[in-house]
Amino acid sequence: MSAYTKVMNHYTDEQLVRLFVETQRNSFFEELYERYADKVYRKCLSFVKDQARAEDFTHDIFIKLILRVGTFKETAKFSTWLFSITYNYCMDQLRIIKKEAEEALDDEIDIADDSEDPIEIEMEAHQLRKALDQINPDEKTILLMKYQDNFSIKEIADTFGLTESAVKMRLKRTKEKLRKIYEDNVFFWLLLVAKIGFLVKWIIK
Repeated sequence: MSAYTKVMNHYTDEQLVRLFVETQRNSFFEELYERYADKVYRKCLSFVKDQARAEDFTHDIFIKLILRVGTFKETAKFSTWLFSITYNYCMDQLRIIKKEAEEALDDEIDIADDSEDPIEIEMEAHQLRKALDQINPDEKTILLMKYQDNFSIKEIADTFGLTESAVKMRLKRTKEKLRKIYEDNVFFWLLLVAKIGFLVKWIIK
């Protein structure tokens, strides 16, 4: 490991941001890029399922980042701030691509205490991915932020300009929707397997 690399590794993300803003030296931004480019790419890929498009999204996000890095306030971690930019960008692009209108919230849904309602959906990984692909980008984003990246309710609320109660409501509603999709998919496959089994028996006879 070179002396230069050791020095760069010594800096926190927040220190690198400050140094880049103060000096405009590309080396500080390049270190941030090295730390987070792959993570941002994987987030984008989880939304679009297309490597080329995910690469384009990643490129655009870092262009946005270099233009907005001067607005970063250290009230949150840099990683949280960057991932919120990533999620928002992916959501905006998916709205354009799929032309999906945001679904209205149901005012009558009871707000569950998040601490008492963790997401524990017992399903195989491929079934979960199929179910996630069937919900809209906003719903998918909030689930991933909360349960994959461990964003707090407050951090999600701040990212989307919502109240914490509204975030809890969306999480509850989306988890119920995800479970329903999964249960429907499982029921369909059980029927299909049963039908195939019946046909096989009939052919053998």
